[in-house]
Amino acid sequence: MANNVSRRKFVQNAGLSSIALGLSPQFIKAQSNAKMDKVRIGIIGTGYRGQSHLEMLCQRKDTIIVSFADPDPRMLADAQKILKEAGRPAAVEFKNGNEDYKNLLQRHDIDAVIIATPWEWHISQALESIKNGIIPGVEVCGAIKLSDCWDIVNASEKAGIPVMCLENVCYRRDVMAVYNMVRKGLFGELLHLQGGYEHDLRGVKFNSPNSSDSASGVEFGEGKGFSEAAWRTNHSLYRNGELYPTHGLGPIAMMSDINRGNVLTRLSSVATKARGLHKYIVEHPKGGDNHPNAKLKFKLGDIVTTTLQAANGETMLLTHDTNSPRPYNLGFRVQGVQGLWQDFSSGQFNAGHIYIEGISPKAHQWENPEAYLKQHDHPLWKKYESEAVGAGHGGMDFFVVNAFVECIKRNVPFQLDVYDLATWYAVTPLSEKSIAENGQVQLIPDFTRGKWKNRKNDFAMNEDY
Repeated sequence: MANNVSRRKFVQNAGLSSIALGLSPQFIKAQSNAKMDKVRIGIIGTGYRGQSHLEMLCQRKDTIIVSFADPDPRMLADAQKILKEAGRPAAVEFKNGNEDYKNLLQRHDIDAVIIATPWEWHISQALESIKNGIIPGVEVCGAIKLSDCWDIVNASEKAGIPVMCLENVCYRRDVMAVYNMVRKGLFGELLHLQGGYEHDLRGVKFNSPNSSDSASGVEFGEGKGFSEAAWRTNHSLYRNGELYPTHGLGPIAMMSDINRGNVLTRLSSVATKARGLHKYIVEHPKGGDNHPNAKLKFKLGDIVTTTLQAANGETMLLTHDTNSPRPYNLGFRVQGVQGLWQDFSSGQFNAGHIYIEGISPKAHQWENPEAYLKQHDHPLWKKYESEAVGAGHGGMDFFVVNAFVECIKRNVPFQLDVYDLATWYAVTPLSEKSIAENGQVQLIPDFTRGKWKNRKNDFAMNEDY
């Protein structure tokens, strides 16, 4: 324990000196820590997303699950059950209200935490982790306010503590195959990219607090809704913007070298009228015109469209669509001067379209992308396919947890880092401001402070993580 305290003190002091020396905090962290065989981890937020991470961690021999923080006794019990079934010792619980996670972060036997809490807690909990010398892996959402993004960057740089953005879609198999194709130049110089979050969440935003009826109902809010309905729906009630940008933006940002030789410069957002959630309440058997929630005016437009510009000339389009009936799709499109790929699936190789000039057999005609995606299957997926079987979200959850643990063990920089988290999170408050100003263009801060010009894109370049 004493050694761990000294180690953290050294890391924090080294981080402070790095400002004067001009060294990156990730470099300081890597130099000041000895490589470790096992990573000691705490989990803040043991709901379904936290439990998914926990299941992945329990399958590894290089992790020790130390503690949980969550005020919900039911979710804590479920998480402890996962540990027990995996043959792991019970975790120490911090369950005395929303702020008890701070006591978890004061322990000296934790190297890192995974933060899988409601959106409004992400930045404050990550900042508290950094303050205590603990590496945070932060689940995805959008920032509540733009200053949050600067706060996390400044704290990470000052303390020399790296932060990982746990964006799993960057590791989706077809996305990584296309990323591999981009790196090989098959599409030529990139021009335009698209992505989004197009997912019918009405049954998530409204349900019943009764676990046996959790998928049915029109209730939401603390004490009324179950799981995400307890908190997520309030964002739809009070906010209008691109509330969940990272699933769509993360993969295309990696493909277009954002923060690594390229940078996002500005955006503009517009939103449709808000009708879907009201319609759902009125037409639900447990709702109707006279239900109290039918009287509410939801602010979130049913479809939010955000256009972005990059310094190197690419444009991007994000779509947020969670309040209307539709099959799940993230709507990816990657287009260069030589051809393009469009996704109309949930990650299957045999869905979507591709066309590459000079390679596709017929001009102006789409091909099924399956053969291309198999041919250019990413080496990470080839290596870890068996380990990823059964992992959440089609296997990609294995890769995001693997990257988190392996980078900590090896003391190397995260490939989805604090600058990515800040940039992607910033889209949310900027889009809200743009919509409020009738689509006015908003400048996107350079959270790297110019370092993007010399940083290299090494995402998924190491075949171990």
